[in-house]
Amino acid sequence: MHKKITRRTFCSMLLALPFPAQAQQPKKVPRIGYLSVLSPAATKAAKNITKLIPIVMAHGSDPVELGFVASLARPGGNITGLTHLAPELGGKRLELLKETVPKLSRVAVLTDPNTQGHGPQMKELELAARALRLQLRPAEIRGPNELEGAFPAMTRERVRAFIALQQPTLDRLRERIVDLAAKNRLPAMYPNSEYVETGGLMSYAADIVAMFHRTATYVDKILKGRTPDDLPVEQPMRFEFIINLKAAKQIGLTIPPNVLVRANKVIR
Repeated sequence: MHKKITRRTFCSMLLALPFPAQAQQPKKVPRIGYLSVLSPAATKAAKNITKLIPIVMAHGSDPVELGFVASLARPGGNITGLTHLAPELGGKRLELLKETVPKLSRVAVLTDPNTQGHGPQMKELELAARALRLQLRPAEIRGPNELEGAFPAMTRERVRAFIALQQPTLDRLRERIVDLAAKNRLPAMYPNSEYVETGGLMSYAADIVAMFHRTATYVDKILKGRTPDDLPVEQPMRFEFIINLKAAKQIGLTIPPNVLVRANKVIR
């Protein structure tokens, strides 16, 4: 005589049946942390936390000068990745600015001297300025309250253009900087495309999107067994020169044809 099979009994039987085991246990999925802060602050924060967990920089200022790695070729610790600075970057920015602004002789440098990246970037600009016979005039911005006074100071210094450094302080003030540049009719070279997309005149910088793609290859190599200490820090290979013609018109500046033709992107 067959026993009546209840719903509960049937379910239990199903669970007890010798179903074939799955071929393999799923592989352990690596856990990757992502710290989104304005570099090099992100790298510094990670470095202060651990000397063992591999750290990959997506971009940032000179990592040797900042003490993150021993050298670009042999980092020597748990940090590697990419730097957005190339030896010719500051010089190229000044060169393009000089070609854009007729009879340019004095250039203000918008900078926060308390930022770690200040020293390396200024050193690079000073070398380039001597070669181009340009005089640099620092316009120091240590916080938001100092920005308004920087532009009258540029006028007193008789500068005809300025260059903004790649720094967290300035990035946070991007919209105000672009607005003040327009109001004071000052041509400017910016450190990344976000300024130009906000309404700034022009930028010459590493292709950040391409750098983030390259960052993924570093992560892949480390997950496959490589260690950061023997993975060279990579400098950018691709650069973008972007011009905003709306901004040029707003300050009454005509971009020379020989400069315009070199732009990778033109905002009209």
